[in-house]
Amino acid sequence: MKPDKKTELLANWQTLQRIFIRPENEESGAALVRYMEQILFGLHDFLKQHVGITREASLKDLSDRFTDSRISQNPSKKLADVIKSIIEDIAPHAVNVSSPYFIGHMTSAIPFFMVHLQTIMGALNQNPVKLETSKVVSVSERQALAKIHRLIYGFDDAFYDEHIQKPESTLGGFTDDGTLANITALWTARNVLFKPKNGFDGVESQGMAAAYQAYDIRRTVILVSQLGHYSLRKAGGILGIGHDNVLSIDVDSQNRINISKLEAAIREIQKDNQTKILAIVGIAGATETGTVDPLPQIADICAEHSIHFHADAAWGGPTLMSEKYRHLLSGIERADSVTIDGHKQFYMPMSCGMVYFKDPVIMDAIAYHAAYINRPGSVDLGIRSLEGSRAATSLILSGALEIMGRGGYALLIDHGIEIAKAFAEEIRKRHLFELTTPPELNILTYRIFPENMKNEWKTADHHQKLEINDYLNHVNITVQRLQREAGKSFVSRTTLRRRGCEDIVVLRSVLMNPMTDIRILQEILDEQEKIYQQQFGV
Repeated sequence: MKPDKKTELLANWQTLQRIFIRPENEESGAALVRYMEQILFGLHDFLKQHVGITREASLKDLSDRFTDSRISQNPSKKLADVIKSIIEDIAPHAVNVSSPYFIGHMTSAIPFFMVHLQTIMGALNQNPVKLETSKVVSVSERQALAKIHRLIYGFDDAFYDEHIQKPESTLGGFTDDGTLANITALWTARNVLFKPKNGFDGVESQGMAAAYQAYDIRRTVILVSQLGHYSLRKAGGILGIGHDNVLSIDVDSQNRINISKLEAAIREIQKDNQTKILAIVGIAGATETGTVDPLPQIADICAEHSIHFHADAAWGGPTLMSEKYRHLLSGIERADSVTIDGHKQFYMPMSCGMVYFKDPVIMDAIAYHAAYINRPGSVDLGIRSLEGSRAATSLILSGALEIMGRGGYALLIDHGIEIAKAFAEEIRKRHLFELTTPPELNILTYRIFPENMKNEWKTADHHQKLEINDYLNHVNITVQRLQREAGKSFVSRTTLRRRGCEDIVVLRSVLMNPMTDIRILQEILDEQEKIYQQQFGV
């Protein structure tokens, strides 16, 4: 009788030592080479072959396949079997974010070389928050931070010569994502606002209750447009000010923070001497619409009132690489802190966030030390970091900047902005659609709004408009869902607020894949028109 293959896999010291160092056998090694060769040297062909936009399978069906909660005592699969399972069972039901037909989210294709850089990063397994687990990697990380800092703030050579490798200076930091970058920026701003004074050791030491008592206030608020990322509300909760005190300011007709409403809110808050404004956040690339707040005007307001100015450029930050479009972020150089995501328009793998500060010593406000590591006087990056351990994603960014250069990234940025403009024009030409937010960067929203209903809308009263809007929301939800389930292409959807009307459901497109062209975008619209005709018979 042939023995069960599973009984041949034993968790003993001899086996562990063997698989810790190399594949179990030639079969596993061959499988690894076969698949990794495709991934490393033909990434996009591999994804096209093995991964759909989203294959037709319900979440219930997929969930039923993954219900085993036990870890077997002995190994249950060889490496070859694990690789085969990922390729055959997982990949077909993952989302092919690299497809040029995937234009729905801020996750897109990555250049093939990113996989090589990530592989090397994983193999080195450095932890750059501690010099003893990274050494030169921490040093090179400071250089990477300085390059992006200079892109944002543009200080002179003397500034960077002084601060780039100075242990007492911190130009910024890498984080796991933009959420942690935003939290780090506001954490720093909070600690500066409630710094030590007159027997009070500072908010980081004594907490918010003691800070409020020491500063004779009862509330702290953050001001941001209604399109602010939800990570800012998380920051409110984590930092102890309460997410209800992250106050939304209405946007104007161009989906940018309404400056007059912002100024009115500040005046109203300042009437109450029991409330302090922690920060004003300017958005440089809103998640839903891609719009950029009037950063110079926000900077003026913050300077006038001595308020921390944070720019959330998680999406739009890399636009600074483009000589043609960097003016869209004018004013960002006046921000006290800036968030940028590497895994968005720097086209890095998941996940990489960054936070930058104009003042190279401001992060001392969040410094922590430990006896065994991050000792006072050390050069460990973890002294001023929320994470205690993280991957050396700076190696990937550094490599990408050298491989792509500013010019290479500019080509990607310019393409995204210009193809978004072309897509907007195509939408305007088609009677079935309405462009709801024209692109400023490379994000736009639109919705299905048939011509006959547009005509009805012109003469409808308020109640009739509400009925029309409910129907349109239903139509757009249905078409978006059916297109996603069909598996060829994908746009996302979101809900926008409109004055004088209930919230409207819109289709949202993010144009960042360099392989996406106007022909593909026309096909996506054609498919939406076809689904609409089939479902609603008009």
